[in-house]
Amino acid sequence: MPSSVPAALYPGTFDPVTRGHLDLIHRGLGLFGSLRVGVARNASKSPLFTAEERVDMIRAEVENLPEVTVESFGGLVVDYCKENGISTILRGVRTISDFEYEYQMALTNRTLDDGIETVFVMPSEEFSFVSSRLIKEVYAGGGDLERFLTSAVRAQMVDRLKP
Repeated sequence: MPSSVPAALYPGTFDPVTRGHLDLIHRGLGLFGSLRVGVARNASKSPLFTAEERVDMIRAEVENLPEVTVESFGGLVVDYCKENGISTILRGVRTISDFEYEYQMALTNRTLDDGIETVFVMPSEEFSFVSSRLIKEVYAGGGDLERFLTSAVRAQMVDRLKP
């Protein structure tokens, strides 16, 4: 039975949630046993979906995983972790440029609170290049999204972006 405090937080924008994100959720569960997915409310990124829509999408995708909780948050990730008793942040690293950014963020978070650790996990090879930004570009160019998104998320994205 999962504890009331998840072992780790997987924060992100998830706009939209991709098969790569879902892969990382499964990998995180293998490492930690329980996981909270934190959907960032960051209006400066001009998300396609509202935070509530993104939370609902992820919840629908992980409904068979009772060890995963999903909610939105605003502000600093370390503050959210402190407020919720979470001491580990899970982050995916696909490329060297991802690592450089994530490394800087992890050191910044450690400076803000040295009691919170960041764990980097690589995705499956088939998702090593997938990003929400790339998926939006593929869609805009008329490309097929089946390899990148589940059918439910794909339908919501097509509905949102239809002319």
